[in-house]
Amino acid sequence: MTVDVKDRGTWSERARYAFDKSMAAGPIALIGWLSLITLLIIVVASTVISLTGLTDEGAEPLSYSEALWQSLMRTMDAGTMAGDTGWPFRFITLAITLAGIFVFSALIGILSSGINDRLVELRKGRSRVLEQGHTIILNWSPSIFDIIAELKLANESESRPRLVIMAAKDKAEMEDEIADKAGDLGRLRIICRSGDPTDLYDLTLTNPRTSKSIVVLSPDGSDADAQVVKTILALVHDPRRRKEPYRIAAEIRATKNARIAGIVGGGEVQLVLADELIALIVAHSARQAGLSAVYSELLSFEGGEIYTADAGALAGKTYGEAILAYDTGALIGLCDPQRRVKVNPPMDTVIAPGSLAIVIAEDNDAIRIAPMPAGAIDAGALREAGARGKVPERALVLGWNHRGPMIVRELSAFLDDGSLMTIVSDLPDAQKTAEALAIERPGLRVDYRAGDPSDREILHALNPGSYEQAVVLSDIDTLSAQSADTKTLVTLLHLREIADSAGEEIGIVSEMADLRNRELAEVTRADDFVVSNRLVSMMLAQASENEYASAIFGDLLDEEGSEIHMRPAGDYVALETPVTFYTVAEAARRRGHSAIGYCRRRDHSPEARGKSGVVLAPRKSDKVTFQAGDRMIVLAED
Repeated sequence: MTVDVKDRGTWSERARYAFDKSMAAGPIALIGWLSLITLLIIVVASTVISLTGLTDEGAEPLSYSEALWQSLMRTMDAGTMAGDTGWPFRFITLAITLAGIFVFSALIGILSSGINDRLVELRKGRSRVLEQGHTIILNWSPSIFDIIAELKLANESESRPRLVIMAAKDKAEMEDEIADKAGDLGRLRIICRSGDPTDLYDLTLTNPRTSKSIVVLSPDGSDADAQVVKTILALVHDPRRRKEPYRIAAEIRATKNARIAGIVGGGEVQLVLADELIALIVAHSARQAGLSAVYSELLSFEGGEIYTADAGALAGKTYGEAILAYDTGALIGLCDPQRRVKVNPPMDTVIAPGSLAIVIAEDNDAIRIAPMPAGAIDAGALREAGARGKVPERALVLGWNHRGPMIVRELSAFLDDGSLMTIVSDLPDAQKTAEALAIERPGLRVDYRAGDPSDREILHALNPGSYEQAVVLSDIDTLSAQSADTKTLVTLLHLREIADSAGEEIGIVSEMADLRNRELAEVTRADDFVVSNRLVSMMLAQASENEYASAIFGDLLDEEGSEIHMRPAGDYVALETPVTFYTVAEAARRRGHSAIGYCRRRDHSPEARGKSGVVLAPRKSDKVTFQAGDRMIVLAED
């Protein structure tokens, strides 16, 4: 290709263009140009001094090397020329000094600007993390502070726990919010990075190749699930990824998106279906007052939690025999050699070599197989199982949100034919769900009432005391979290006042949007509070630490398998008599149940507020005296 001379530009244009390109290289190029200018000044001045023989009055002429040194000193220190004598020599050293002042002033300005720019870059959080064995949280949501609190508890035994957070948010803003809301972090160090979790380059900033686990939160926005799926895709199918599988815990809002997320993540991802999890826990808790406290205890890293341990020593024994093999832990299920989870399997299930035991314990170190002491089971205190008949029930649902359809359908699965479910809401979707449920369950009476459930007159007309169970849903779809909780509190206060005036008892389960409002809600004496965001956060934290957590809790909440039940203590052992928990475990085992703890009777006194009374995985050799109103916590299919 022939290039016209005019297109190449003149010599001065090409020189200016070359200078512009060199200046675009940043502070290093500027420092280079200043160094070159300084060198030229020194060389020219030294040549003049050497050729003219100028020097201080009465002094010997300077050699060229000495002239170079003297010129260099005068460019670096303006005070050097103060002792010069002889006006011709003073003029030339003054010129050198003024040039040096100009050059070094510019150099200081460049260095200061460069350092400031570098600090600004660091504050943007765009440098690569070089941690190892760290946990990564991708995306930002209000639930992140609960996850941080749980991970702090989970990593208390580690010497240098590290948590890396990356989101499309300013690094300084993230650090400020964490400092304000996360509380005391102990030894846990949090490193924030700003970036797009769906971008392959940005993901490398968190160094996932050396991470222990990764939590993918659902971000704000209408396409939250799509963002989560894309992040999983970027992690799993990154061509530079590590060979070992990742441990990823990802939050998915809509159940319909779970399948594609599972396909993308394969065996490396545990999905936490936020809406489904909350709907199941609300429905189960409505059936059994206090049950949400059990799930909260299991999901939290404080107190009893679920571990998997090698069951090698139990190989060849039956599951029923293995239940009594742990003194400081409660066996609740098995993970077979193919890593399939089964909670509360049949008592005659033989434990195969290579299986894992699923155990509830206060700490991993507390899981120990120990021989049962002689006489630990009091045969005289055992009670036989009584028949449980099916009777119609009445359930009341007050309020509505996008989880409403899942909650009422799950709750209806527990209600026998002839039962009544009343739904009160002023939202059109609630009426549609009620009409659809009436068609799906012809044996269930479904009554829809249009109105504001926080209106006392509407509540009074319902005669709430005639219902065995009531569920109050938080109106989070149309109101802010604080406004929705305020409306829920008003509804709860009206319910309790109406029931107290009539001298009636009603089991109330309430959904709360913000954990901070739970203490205020204690005054309503509701039986259970389900704080949705906190439960999802705890489930994500559990999945990040335990690769079987999602499967275990999925089995626990599945209506087809064994579920957590809270049964009267008197159904299992004699009341007012000290018995070991070995005795309780044996009574449950004879019925095909796995006993995991107990719950003291509900105390609504001000002193007991915030205390659930739940005790999980007690030491089996310790004796406990149960009273009327206490309940056993067991895993059972019926």
